[in-house]
Amino acid sequence: MAGHPADHPGPFVLVDDLDAPRLHADDAHHLARVLRLRTGDPLVLGDGRGAWRPATFGPSVEPGGKIERVGPPTPSIGVAFALVKGDKPELVVQKLTELGVDRIIPFRAARSVVQWDAAKADKAAARWRAVARAATMQSHRPWLPVVEAVTDLTGLLARDGVALADRAGRAPSLDQALVVVGPEGGWTSDELGDAARRGVPRVALGGHVLRAETASVTVGALLTALRSDLVGPAP
Repeated sequence: MAGHPADHPGPFVLVDDLDAPRLHADDAHHLARVLRLRTGDPLVLGDGRGAWRPATFGPSVEPGGKIERVGPPTPSIGVAFALVKGDKPELVVQKLTELGVDRIIPFRAARSVVQWDAAKADKAAARWRAVARAATMQSHRPWLPVVEAVTDLTGLLARDGVALADRAGRAPSLDQALVVVGPEGGWTSDELGDAARRGVPRVALGGHVLRAETASVTVGALLTALRSDLVGPAP
C-alpha cells in the first residue's frame, strides 16, 4: 500500500508532470525565498490527482524515488456554502481543503448579501481555486478538491445525497455527504419548502447559531471525521 506525502520530509509542491517535473515560478520563488530551501533539500512533488514522489530542490528539480499513487477517499464529501462578504469565502475554501473536503460549491441563496454577475462570479471562483491549490500543498493532501463555479440552490437540491444544514435537523451522516450551508440570514420559508418537497433532509451542527463561515468549516470537519472513523455515527 502506498504511503502518504506527509510521511516524507520537505514541502509538498504540485507540478503538472511527475515524470518531467518543473516548478511553477511562484512556487519556486516561495521555496527559495520564503522557505529558504537550498539545493539538495528534500521536497515532495504531487500532481493533485493522487500521485506523488519524493524529490530534491535545486535549479532543476530532481526526482528521488518512484511515483506512488493514493486512491480518492470514499465516499466523496462536499460542502456548499452561501456567498458571504469580504475574504470569508477564501477562509472557507482554505479550511475545507485542509480538512480533506473533496467538492466545494459556492452558491447564491435568497438572503445572500453578495449578488454577483457572471463575470465577477467566474473571477472569484478562479481565485478560490488558487486558494485551494495553495492549501492542498500546505496540507500535503494528494488530491486537489474540486471548486465549482457559483451556482444556485435549486440545482444543489436536485443532487443525490444532499442535506441542508439547519439547527432543527438530525445528526450529520455520510448518507448525505453533500451538505448545503445557508447565509447569515438563514433559509427562507420558500427554500425550506422546496427542500421538503424534494425530500432533502436537514442536519444539525450544534445548538448555537453559527456564522456562515463557521458552519461551513464545522460541517467539513464533521463529515471528514466520520469518513476517517475518528468519530462514530449517531446511534
